[in-house]
Amino acid sequence: MDSRNNDAIDKERNNTEQEPILRGTFASVLLLGLFLLVSWVIIFVLFISRQ
Repeated sequence: MDSRNNDAIDKERNNTEQEPILRGTFASVLLLGLFLLVSWVIIFVLFISRQ
């Protein structure tokens, strides 16, 4: 009977595990997007100014 209780507790623990915190990933993606946007704008301005 004791092993049945342990199995039930293990199943409850597995069901209540939280998702990992992805704040660092979100910040990295935002920085990458900002870099791409700034690079595109700079290249576009250079293209327009040379015509």
